[in-house]
Amino acid sequence: MHNPMVTIHPDGPVVILTLNRPEQGNSLTPELLTALLDAIAVARQYRGLRAVVLQAAGQTFSRGSDITALVSQADRATYAAHLLDCLHRVILELIDLPAPLIVAVQGPVNGSAIGFVLVADVVLVTPEATFTAYATTLGLGPEGGWATLLPRLIGQRRAAETLLLERSISAAEAVAWGLANRLIPTSHLTEEAQAIAHQIAAQFPGSVACARRLLWRERDQLAEALRCERETFCVQIQSIEADIGLKAFLDRQRALSQMEAEP
Repeated sequence: MHNPMVTIHPDGPVVILTLNRPEQGNSLTPELLTALLDAIAVARQYRGLRAVVLQAAGQTFSRGSDITALVSQADRATYAAHLLDCLHRVILELIDLPAPLIVAVQGPVNGSAIGFVLVADVVLVTPEATFTAYATTLGLGPEGGWATLLPRLIGQRRAAETLLLERSISAAEAVAWGLANRLIPTSHLTEEAQAIAHQIAAQFPGSVACARRLLWRERDQLAEALRCERETFCVQIQSIEADIGLKAFLDRQRALSQMEAEP
């Protein structure tokens, strides 16, 4: 199977999934998330699957939800509900994978894209990696697990500072705080992710599956927490704050585009 937005590459007992929307910073739309769901379903069907690697094409892992697409909707709340429903389905499908998930992160991880990192079993980051919610800057609610899954990894106080001050988490901090496992040179990221996947694949699969089920035993509680996050986001996106924040974002984007177009 090949989808322009998500590619699938089997490598023996490992399947590599690649977000393939680099020109748009791998920003998330219902179409990309649906393509990722389809790719996950295909990966699950591979006989002898022992590990899955999720990576992204280009210099940005993902900008998060496609804000331009979001703002263009006549009914933002309905679109947001659909977008987050797709996102949460992906997150839960990643948790439910029959094999461990390794996520390789280069460049920024913004907004809702944090969900892919939060449900990984092993996370590798390059020095350029950053993690930013942008919720309070845009007048939106946190989405993708910033409020519900992030504190589970880095603690309540650090998560609160990150969200309330709109503070980016650097690659070094991500490793020190437990959001990521290892800091990897950019040129070796793909190679290292595949090496770890194959190391896992060499272990007894039944034992690996038992460990993973126990690590994710709170799966149903996490699903409920994500549902609450979705409801809060859909209420906040209809607020005056969201109108102001999203308009300011688009104005900045237009100004940057004009500057880049000037000779």
